[in-house]
Parts: sequence; C-alpha cells; structure tokens
Amino acid sequence: MERGWLQEVLGEAVRQHTPDVTSQSYRDALSLPAGPARARRYLRGILRESGLLYGTPSMSALEPAKDATKARPTGPEEQLFLAVLQTCARIALDLAILADAPPGPRAEQLLGLFAAFSHHVDDAEDVHRRIERMGKAWPLPGKVWSRTEAGLEERSLSLAADPYYGLVLHNGAIFADATRIGRLAIAWFTAPRFPRGRIERLNQFSDQQKALLVEVLIGLVCAERKPSFPARRAILRQIDDLQLPDELADSTREYARKAFERAPSMKKVLVGVRSRDMKRFLVDQALLASIVDGRRSEQEQAWTRALATRLGFSADEVKRLELQLAEFYAKHRHVMDVFTLSAGAEVMGEELVDSIATQVRKNSRALWNEIRETGELSVLLARAARGQKLTADEKRRMREQLIDVAKAVPALAIFTAPGGLLLLLALAKVMPFDLLPSSFKDEPVEADDEPPTRH
Repeated sequence: MERGWLQEVLGEAVRQHTPDVTSQSYRDALSLPAGPARARRYLRGILRESGLLYGTPSMSALEPAKDATKARPTGPEEQLFLAVLQTCARIALDLAILADAPPGPRAEQLLGLFAAFSHHVDDAEDVHRRIERMGKAWPLPGKVWSRTEAGLEERSLSLAADPYYGLVLHNGAIFADATRIGRLAIAWFTAPRFPRGRIERLNQFSDQQKALLVEVLIGLVCAERKPSFPARRAILRQIDDLQLPDELADSTREYARKAFERAPSMKKVLVGVRSRDMKRFLVDQALLASIVDGRRSEQEQAWTRALATRLGFSADEVKRLELQLAEFYAKHRHVMDVFTLSAGAEVMGEELVDSIATQVRKNSRALWNEIRETGELSVLLARAARGQKLTADEKRRMREQLIDVAKAVPALAIFTAPGGLLLLLALAKVMPFDLLPSSFKDEPVEADDEPPTRH
C-alpha cells in the first residue's frame, strides 16, 4: 500500500461513522449508564456480532470499492487486513460515544490508539499530549503517521502460510488483536490522562493470549499424529509472524519443538487459564481450527470435547457454540473465506443436525407433550412451520415458551441457543411423519397464507 493510506482510512472512518443503533450489542449496552461498563458490554458483544471472533468481518468493509484508491488494496490478504482495521476503527468510535468521551479530533485519537496497539507507546503518548494542547502542538508531524503505518503493516498477521500444514492462527490472532484495540480504546477514551501503564498491560496480555492459543492449537494438531516436517516449519514460521516479544517468542518456539515429539499435556497448558472469557476464546478457536479442512476426525472431536470439558463447558454449551459458528458462515457466505471455513462449517452443521435429530427421536414424546401443554407454543410453531409470518411479540413469546420446554427436556437445551428455533422448525420438516404432533399435520393451510418455501 502507498504511504498515506492510514490517514485516508481513519479520516474516512470518522467522516462516515454513525452509531449502529440496530446492532443488538449496541442496544444491550444502552441498558447500562454511560461510561466504561457500557463500553465493555458493547465490546464483548460486537466482537462476535461483527464477525471478528471468526477472523472475517461481516461488515461491508470486505466489499471492494468501485473507485479503488491507495487505501483500497486489491489483493485478498491486504483487503482482509484493511477490512479488520476499518471494522476496529468503527468499533472504537462507537466505544467513544458509549463511554461518553468528550469531543475531540477523532482521526488523530484513532492514530494514537493504533500507535499504542503497534507497541509504539511513546508515539501514542506524544499524540495524546499534543491533542491536549492542540493550539501549541498542531498538526501532528507526518513521521508519527508514517511510523504507525509501518507498525501496523509489520504486525499484520501473514496469511501466506498454508493452513493445511500449519496452525489456524489467523482467526484467533485477529480476535485477540480486535479485543485489545477495543480495550485500548476504552482506556484511551475514559482515562483523564494518558493510561500508559494500562496500555502496556493490555499489550502484554494480548501477546500471552496468542502464545497460549499456539499451545492449544498445537495440541489439536498433535491429536491425530505427529506433525510432518513441512507442518513443523509452517508452525514455527507462524509463531514468528505473531511478532511476540523476544522472550515469549523463544519460549513458544521451544514449547512447539517439544510438542512435535511428544503430545503436550492439556492439563499443563491450561493450568493458568481462569477467566471465563479466556476459556471461551480457546474453545471457540479450537472449534474453528478443527473444521478448517472441511472434515473433523474422531480424534479431533474427542480432543475438542476434552478441552471444553476441562475448561468447564457442558456438551450443550459446546453445541451452542458450534451452532453459532455454523450460522455465521451460513448467513455471511459473501464474506471472504480465507481458509475455506464455510465448507468446514457445513460439515459441522451436518454433524450438529445429526446429533440433534437423534436427541429429538429419543425424546420426541416428552418434547411434543411439553409443547402441547404450553398451548400457545404448539399453535405458534404450527403457524411458523406452514410459512405464516409471526409478529415480533409472537416470536418473543414462542422463544420464551421454547426455553421452558427445553428446561423440561434437558437433552434439547440446544434449541434455546440463538438460531435454535430455526433449527427446530427445520427438523420438524424432515422428521418422520409419525413423530410430529397433530397440530403440525392436520391443520389445513388457509387460502391467503403464503406456502412454505420448498427446497
């Protein structure tokens, strides 16, 4: 990319920014008073909602511009790098609003934020100080923009490594970076003075998070067999691409070399993992990595189940995470798929449907009895299954009653997950005729109803 691209990207982000009030994460955050707590609530939700959890933003940043400029690269790797940067900039601007930050030169504030992210903390502090006394130290020198540009380019994760040989680090590394940028933004916009100590701690934590992800994914790779020599070289190269501090990079490479010869102990790897967010991060990324080649071996499935169990996730919770993953790639097929994850998500979706269909068969009588007893739920499900539109209030009541049903039939708790209702309706269309309740079979379609879509 040509020099000056960062100033163009951040300036455009500020000019075009309006809060996404339709976002569920934004609406949830507004339930709290303005300030850091509200900003943290939004960040926790938007990282998943935006697609950054999966390493591929679902927002329009991925769509190539018709009038390509120096800030609009055409290569897929550069395009993805820029899309992540633009999405993080928009999230940071939302965080400034939710944290009730005072007005300021937002593009320059974003510059300082990304300088801090690139470990150029001295430059970030200089930007913060110059913004405080704009009349005497303005505009910002071009060298600050140039150094931050170079820092971002250096720290962008290389996508050249073949995921079929190395680790699927791309998704987790982008999520870790996006989380760090969001937390840095909260610190930047809520602290009365430049929060140097907090910035350095957040940078250190993110590096440790990536190193831990490497160790966990190496365990997954070794679940079936010892990695081949090409795979070992690819993994070591990927560790270098992470741009970890020297001491941490050395210890991570040494861990990898030992793990290549002897499968690592999951217990030892996870000994220091305590926060629920970190545990979920590791389970999410292990699930993603396990589907990257479009298949999941029995050993990989057993290993991911063992990981989830050790981190305190139940089988139903893992199914919910799998469903969210499959739904994301089903809904956002236009998203650039760097590592053919959509094919793997389809495999996961098929496995999930098979598993749930088995549970439905085993618990069908209890399920339909509970549905009948709720009264209204049976009617609403029947209407939805026939293709009739439900109001927002009817959908809310149906979901609430479905959760009550799932509580009575624990094996079917997966239906309470986001998208679980759609899954139930899909299963109702393919389950054996004699398992369906009469309300699904006997009531005729009214003349003015639209027929359900056939596939």
